[in-house]
Amino acid sequence: MRRNEGMSAELEIAAGVVDLVRQTAGAGAEAEVLVTRSDLALTRFANSFVHQNVSETGVAVHLRLHVDGRTATGSGSRVDADGLAVLVERTRAAARLAPPDPAWPGLTAPTPVPSGPAVDEATAFASPDERAERVRAFVDAVEGLEAAGYCRTAYRSGAFANSAGHTAVGRAAEAAMDGIARAGGADGVARLCADRLADLDGAALGARAAAKARAAADPVELPPGHYEVVLEPAAVADLLQNLAWYGFNGKRYAERQSFAEPGTAQFDPAVTLVDDPLHASTLPFDLEGTPRRALPLVEGGTTGAVAYDRRGGAEAGAGSTGHGMPGSATFGPIPHNIRLLSGTSDAGAAGAAGAAVAAGSVSAGVTGAVGDPDTAALVAGMRRGLLVSDFWYTRVLDPKQLVVTGLTRNGVWLVEDGVPTRAVRDFRFTESYPRALGPGRVLGLGRTAVRQPGRVDGSWYEAPALRLSSWHFTGGASG
Repeated sequence: MRRNEGMSAELEIAAGVVDLVRQTAGAGAEAEVLVTRSDLALTRFANSFVHQNVSETGVAVHLRLHVDGRTATGSGSRVDADGLAVLVERTRAAARLAPPDPAWPGLTAPTPVPSGPAVDEATAFASPDERAERVRAFVDAVEGLEAAGYCRTAYRSGAFANSAGHTAVGRAAEAAMDGIARAGGADGVARLCADRLADLDGAALGARAAAKARAAADPVELPPGHYEVVLEPAAVADLLQNLAWYGFNGKRYAERQSFAEPGTAQFDPAVTLVDDPLHASTLPFDLEGTPRRALPLVEGGTTGAVAYDRRGGAEAGAGSTGHGMPGSATFGPIPHNIRLLSGTSDAGAAGAAGAAVAAGSVSAGVTGAVGDPDTAALVAGMRRGLLVSDFWYTRVLDPKQLVVTGLTRNGVWLVEDGVPTRAVRDFRFTESYPRALGPGRVLGLGRTAVRQPGRVDGSWYEAPALRLSSWHFTGGASG
């Protein structure tokens, strides 16, 4: 089954599990059920050849049950009558053994749920040949360099039902491409996530990766220290992900393990962050059936909110923000769709950074180290500093201050008088992300945000290039 037929089947399964709970656990039992179907497909290439094409379709059923003052969860992948009956009985048995749950927040009441972004059917059910076309274009564009990476498509549909009478359905699709080109020992990278496979221009991405790889040849070693930086969108995405996990996480905030201080101007006035799941490629409701909506996290430099699920929101007296998810009881509710708004966007607008614009900006102004007009404009204002393509292997040293250590990769360049003059060997850095974005530290934002691929669960981060007054590099990448 596909498209709306699949959604109807998922809602039928979810409602059927709720009825089964009523029959077996009594009318006083409270149950919520989420049924999701995922169609995931990946075309991977290495040494400039496609070497793997895989796809999988799976259905998952997640049940949370509150009965006799105790709460338990269960999940499974069988949707036949016997499989669902086993899931309900197993979850009831777990509830009988669970400790009392006096903080049970109750169920989501019947609430209107937005429809979410339109789904591109051609992307949802793209063929291997269509993904391979993007790979071929990428490989052709690197003009003899080694190329590696992937092109993927994903389709998700889901349905929710609970014993309070609330139901919700939704669909989402996305496409993503991530590739490197290698010239000797130097790599260049280009990546993009979009709502439509048609918006992924493999040739443009390949040309950018190749230009950056060639420009990264013969790197010099610079001493550690504080440098002014221009961070490309891939590097900025790492900032957003760590801010989400460790800062705007309602559980960490409640435990006083977060830097966040709502109502305080903790960031530069240029910084506006919004968790915006309905902007693209995400189901319009969470694990608990709460409708998702845009959540302003930082507005004009002032921290405004953190994310909550139903339990955390009830304890804080704030209500859920639509961030119930598997593992939130342990790790906390995490914003997975953060946008750093560019100079032309605002929190109430869809923004001018659609995938087609982003794809176009990749192909414009490819000149080596500087791959697009946004980055060129930020680099031009720098007297002496570093242009950084990407971060990786980042690890948190101090969660409260969000001090992170990690490495650069895929190209670093010394900028002198607005011009990249030499490639630089990779650095290790140690930096407090909130402090790096603090008042007076942001010297410029690009005008076009680029969405970076996340996991295939609908997570993504979208940001323009970013110029910061200081970043602390502590030594070489092997140090």
